Amino acid sequence: MRNRSVVFVIRDKKILMEKLCYEGRTFYSIPGGGIEDDETPEQAAIRELKEECGLDGVIIRKLAEVYNHERTEYSFWVRVPKEQEAIKGYDPEEPVDDQPIKEVRWMNLNEMSEKDRAFMWRYGLLEIPEFYEEVMSWGDTISYPGNDL
Repeated sequence: MRNRSVVFVIRDKKILMEKLCYEGRTFYSIPGGGIEDDETPEQAAIRELKEECGLDGVIIRKLAEVYNHERTEYSFWVRVPKEQEAIKGYDPEEPVDDQPIKEVRWMNLNEMSEKDRAFMWRYGLLEIPEFYEEVMSWGDTISYPGNDL
C-alpha cells in the first residue's frame, strides 16, 4: 500500500473539497493521493492538487502525519493564488470513463457530514488557526449523529 499526501486549501473560511464516488459510496474529501517512488510527500501533495483541481499551490506547512492501514498519510496546508479557480480534474490511476472525482467545491464545516468532518480533524484541520477558533466557539454541548441527547 502506497503512502499518501493530502492538502487543505482554504479561502474565506471554506475548504476546497472533492465529491468522490468509489465502489458506490459517495463522500467529500480533500485533494490528495498516492506518493510516487521518486517524490517526497510535499511534491506529491502539490502534484495531486494540480491533477485533481487544476491549482498551483505552495505549501505553508505540514499539518499531520497519520498512520492508517499500514501506510502513512501526510497532510499539508497549501496556499494557491486568489486568481486561480479550482476545476474538476482527474485521477490518472483511474479509468478515463469512470473517474471518481465528480465535482470540486468550497465548503464550510457546517456543509459537511459528521463523518467527512471527522476525517478533516484527523488530517489536522484544527492546526489552522481560523478553524481552531471556530471549533472553540461551538461550546460544550454534546452531540452525536442519531442520538437525541
